[in-house]
Amino acid sequence: MTDVVLPCRNEAPALPGLLARMPAGYRPIVVDNGSTDGSAQVARACGAEVISVAEPGYGAAVHAGVLAADPGDGVVCVLDADGSFDPAQLPRLADPVRAGEAHLGTGRRRPTARGVWPLHARVANAVLAHRLRRTTGLDLHDIGPIRAVRRADLLALGLRDRRFGYPLELLIEAGRAGWRVVEVDVDYHPRAAGTRSKVTGTVLGTARAVRDMSAVLAR
Repeated sequence: MTDVVLPCRNEAPALPGLLARMPAGYRPIVVDNGSTDGSAQVARACGAEVISVAEPGYGAAVHAGVLAADPGDGVVCVLDADGSFDPAQLPRLADPVRAGEAHLGTGRRRPTARGVWPLHARVANAVLAHRLRRTTGLDLHDIGPIRAVRRADLLALGLRDRRFGYPLELLIEAGRAGWRVVEVDVDYHPRAAGTRSKVTGTVLGTARAVRDMSAVLAR
């Protein structure tokens, strides 16, 4: 069984369709991070395990979900809960890790429609990815929110960021640890109707993410 951590804040409209597409052998753990739209209740009604995290922040939600995953050396995935990714593509990332070909599998977003990835967000991502390549030597092009890694390996990195800097800190520490990292193309769909991105949906959200990630790079 592969656990899938789904950090979630006000994603109720997306959850039924997303959870219904979870591939066989993948168990969703929805981490409710202060939702006010009944996301936790919707997730439970769909059969998902749900945990609640009071500390705000993407990194706080992901970390709590990883801790809640089955202990041991199994693979854990992380996937946004907004419907922008197809969980059926998770094996693309998890299989190389499970086979020992990589320590970390991460997704490179490929938009499926115009406007899915706003220009301001794509530019910010490209700048951060360029700085990441220069810092770590990893041949990566996306600081994306979909990944697969062995739980024990991830916890051993001792990641500290609990906000938007978490994905970048993971990649930096993976580079420092000499991990083999594979980047695979994944489809990037429009978010489910009725949901809104905390990062790419607004210039302010993107600016906050860049601020958090820049702080990680400056350490």
